Amino acid sequence: MGYEIRSLFQGETKRLLWLMGIMLTVIVAFQYFELPYDHVLSSVFSTGKVPAPAVENNSLVTGGLESKSEIASDTVNGLNSTGTHNVHEMANDTRTSKAEDANLQADFDDGKDILEEPTNEKLEGLNKNSTVDTVQNAGNVPGPEKGRESEQSFIQRNDIMGGDSGGVGLSPNPVSPVMDLSSNITLQGANISTPITIDSNSSSTDKDATPALDKIEKPAQSSLKTLGENSSGVDDKKPEIPTPAVITIAEMKNMLLQNRASYRSMRPRWSSAVDQEMLYARSQIENAPLLKNDHELYAPVYRNVSRFKRSYELMEETLKVYVYKEGQRPILHEPVLKGIYASEGWFMKQLEANKQFVTKDSRKAHLFYLPFSSRMLEETLYVQNSHNHKNLIQYLRNYVNLISSKHNFWNRTEGADHFLVACHDWAPAETRIIMANCIRALCNSDVKEGFVFGKDVSLPETYVLSPQNPLRAIGGKPASQRSILAFFAGRMHGYLRPILLHHWENKDPDMKIFGQMPMVKGKGKGKGKGKRKGKMDYIQHMKSSKYCICAKGYEVNSPRVVEAIFYECIPVIISDNFVPPFFEILNWESFAVFVLEKDIPNLKNILLSISEKRYRRMQMRVKKVQQHFLWHPQPVKYDIFHMILHSIWYNRVFLARAR
Repeated sequence: MGYEIRSLFQGETKRLLWLMGIMLTVIVAFQYFELPYDHVLSSVFSTGKVPAPAVENNSLVTGGLESKSEIASDTVNGLNSTGTHNVHEMANDTRTSKAEDANLQADFDDGKDILEEPTNEKLEGLNKNSTVDTVQNAGNVPGPEKGRESEQSFIQRNDIMGGDSGGVGLSPNPVSPVMDLSSNITLQGANISTPITIDSNSSSTDKDATPALDKIEKPAQSSLKTLGENSSGVDDKKPEIPTPAVITIAEMKNMLLQNRASYRSMRPRWSSAVDQEMLYARSQIENAPLLKNDHELYAPVYRNVSRFKRSYELMEETLKVYVYKEGQRPILHEPVLKGIYASEGWFMKQLEANKQFVTKDSRKAHLFYLPFSSRMLEETLYVQNSHNHKNLIQYLRNYVNLISSKHNFWNRTEGADHFLVACHDWAPAETRIIMANCIRALCNSDVKEGFVFGKDVSLPETYVLSPQNPLRAIGGKPASQRSILAFFAGRMHGYLRPILLHHWENKDPDMKIFGQMPMVKGKGKGKGKGKRKGKMDYIQHMKSSKYCICAKGYEVNSPRVVEAIFYECIPVIISDNFVPPFFEILNWESFAVFVLEKDIPNLKNILLSISEKRYRRMQMRVKKVQQHFLWHPQPVKYDIFHMILHSIWYNRVFLARAR
């Protein structure tokens, strides 16, 4: 009897197992035709995981793989509800949701690819749902950069990228401008929250901050990779700084402090005595004695006057610069001393003639200068209306190849102790790969164009009318005699100035807002007389205005910022994401007004909200800071030449590392 029951039980068990097998086969077969391959078993066993297949070329996998039937369609977005991380992708095959597609298109329209760094929480969400394939060194690949447009030409974004894949004579592993999508991607979950410490005697927080700055926008939840980083020889991971669409001046200060605490250049390949000298200088600056009542420096216009004073003293005592002799004129060693690009030319002229800072002994050099003119590079090599400047980039690559093959200075730090001074609009695009590690002093100091806080320097754009007398017509009327509330005149370069004129041209007698300044004929005969009178009328308006509007043109920079200071008029800077000159040293909010581009319709109300007492205090500070923006035939202490050199020195000190 027991045997019969046992046989019957075994038979029923076999039949039950057989039926369960059939049911499982049917389910699997059904899902085979209805769901993506990698979810066949995960839908049956909710906690199960299936190893992901290898990444195919031209695709980035971020949380779940695509089925073959979906290559030409949108990826199923079921993972998004579980905290997965979305990446803006360059691959043609990978797809995102419709909302993400819209955001991605906006990024590409701006010439940007943004790799958002996932947080630890997001990575945990990814790990619960799928296997994430990895790419090494993705953080070291800068995205494509927006093309430049100027009076002469418009540079398309694809042209900027062309021909930038590295070259002989550069580092063994030069950064490639194009991401290798066939390699593996690693998504690092770095924590970017860095404690910020502000010195007790810092003057960066000022009670006279512009009212418009109270409208600080929250940063977007995306990250822009810090540019200027070379994959070879860099042994520290650098935290990323969130970069929203518009960076206010207050947010720039935080970014500077974060980068100052985290960014380090490449460790030198071999030791040098100058490395220890730089480390000593940094210690001295960080522990600078408190400065009180200095008769040369007015404390409120500086972030930290004590640090600046000590750093400047150390520069005068210590700094030695080696200037490369290689290269032919006119691109190398031929400065342009007139016009809106004159800053790079005056600096080149005065440094090459300087006996205090320049050394012929490379072993003593703390910095190495690349004496090329970005203006002459464009004027000499650019083919008009070609919309292509690959040949300009190639010229700079050949130049770096030359000096790196002839000397070993570049190879010791991959260019981290080298610097350039360039004022042309295209300079950021031309140098962002080849000279990415260098300290770049740039007039076009745009956060969205790869300006690196704590490494790069914002170069003042100075319009020099007379190389023989660069201080001609300096100064302006006293504050009590300035009858014009706000003044602007200029050509309609870029998208912003037409908006400014639309709202304010001939709309209010207090707002003297023009297009190109009308020519006013003076006494005498000849065209020259009329032109001179027209220019003088522009200058007289600046000398007679309380506020001078510095609206961006094609790029974020404008010579009007320095012109306003030159004529003792408070600069009103309307240029989102513009890093003002000597930003690491000067407390711009104490003597300038920053207005977001979107607030142009409210411009007059913003200016009228500034009390007369506060206006006079700001105007007095403009006169106090003026000494830092003046070219002299022979450099004098604290002038623009020394300030440019100091900002480069200052950044180099805080980037310095020992072997």
